[in-house]
Amino acid sequence: MPYEKLKLTTEKPILSWASHELGAKETQMAKNVASLPFVYKHVALMPDVHLGKGALVGSVIATQDAIIPAAVGVDIGCGMCAMQTPYKAEQLEGKLKKIRQDIEASIPVGFNENKDIEKKVTNWQGWKDFRHLHGGVQRLETKAIKQIGSLGGGNHFIELCLDTEDQVWLMLHSGSRHIGNQLADCHIRTGKELAKMAEDKLPDPDLAYFVKGTKEFEDYWRDLQWAQEYARFNREVMMNRFKNIVDKYLAGGKPSKPLLTVNCHHNYAEKETHFDEEVYVTRKGAVRATQSDYGIIPGSMGAKSFIVKGKGNHESFCSCSHGAGRLMSRAMAKKSYSLEDLINQTEGIECRKDKGIIDEIPSAYKPIEEVMNQQTDLVEIVATLRQLICVKG
Repeated sequence: MPYEKLKLTTEKPILSWASHELGAKETQMAKNVASLPFVYKHVALMPDVHLGKGALVGSVIATQDAIIPAAVGVDIGCGMCAMQTPYKAEQLEGKLKKIRQDIEASIPVGFNENKDIEKKVTNWQGWKDFRHLHGGVQRLETKAIKQIGSLGGGNHFIELCLDTEDQVWLMLHSGSRHIGNQLADCHIRTGKELAKMAEDKLPDPDLAYFVKGTKEFEDYWRDLQWAQEYARFNREVMMNRFKNIVDKYLAGGKPSKPLLTVNCHHNYAEKETHFDEEVYVTRKGAVRATQSDYGIIPGSMGAKSFIVKGKGNHESFCSCSHGAGRLMSRAMAKKSYSLEDLINQTEGIECRKDKGIIDEIPSAYKPIEEVMNQQTDLVEIVATLRQLICVKG
């Protein structure tokens, strides 16, 4: 689907790939961002766009010589990792529950962290730069080390899936854990304090920004890149453990060779060139989709997910959606659905079925097929997946 240019009076245009009209709060949030003087060309809204903090989740914001910490968000580097294995569906028979139990024993979820630290983690090159990070997180190095290889909570998940050819895929969703959250919080507070001192009349306090060339900008950019690499490595460590578990049950522990591995952020910022200009691109709930990029677009628990290849659509700043997008808040989902609804909507999936994850019920999310139909000009589908196991944070 081609984008729609929204009929709004803003300094920069807003291009939307969404099939739904924005609500009043969403419209105001989009207008707030598009009114900022350093926004480049236009703001791009992905098909799964919905309310966020400061900026819409599912928005792509290119900026010149400035960066907005709250637009990147507090889960810096949150993203997906997927692996196509050589295994087939019939090899899984009778093993799903044991695989799920081993995942839950091997990968901490929620607020939990690792008791034992593997050598790969302690040898990570990122630790040598930890002392240069914001002073507000220096006490957290031990916690950051223990949380590498842990999932977190909310909508983070680990899934074993099958594609339409009955090939086994491994997939997970996580970010930079507590350390990324704390780094973001430190810099967002600094941005707000600077804006207040400068009496900068922002349309929303959460759009406080740093200007290139200032110490605040350089400090944030350094910490941002570190947290993004931490998040990527966190997913690598979890995926390696996940793969070892599957290898144990399907190949007697013999290491398998992945057919394809994808590891992509969807809450982050990078320096990129668009329309012949070098700019800072913030993807808040969006995946980079150049012609050389593979991406992952998960549906809700119990729905299809997609491995995609980018088409390099320049109007979207070479981006696509990061998932289905929520239809309702977590609080509303808990009020609207029962445990019986959750059990019915996750029939046939080996997963938790308790009140603690009702807020992740499939009906709380937009239909993923509709989201995919809205971005045929952004990506092509490489594989369509369905879940057999789902471990939630």
